[in-house]
Amino acid sequence: MDYNYTNEMKTRLKRIEGQIRGVLRLMDEGKSCKEVVSQLSAVRNASDKAIAQIVAENLQYCLLEEQAAGRDGNKLVQEAIELLVKSR
Repeated sequence: MDYNYTNEMKTRLKRIEGQIRGVLRLMDEGKSCKEVVSQLSAVRNASDKAIAQIVAENLQYCLLEEQAAGRDGNKLVQEAIELLVKSR
């Protein structure tokens, strides 16, 4: 199966990577706990959005594949929901 990892997804992850570097820089500069935690919260939010995007787009692809093969996609939907719940 070829999963669909778009350039948009990769760009989103590169942005998160940059945010992590920013958090490390704040720590190196001795910034306040409040500033560090605030930035980490932004990283977590961005990460959650990336997870949701990856699951949603690949779920659509997988469902179409299941339908083309004449199979029921309900199990895939349940697995996707479980992935999203676990990620939180």
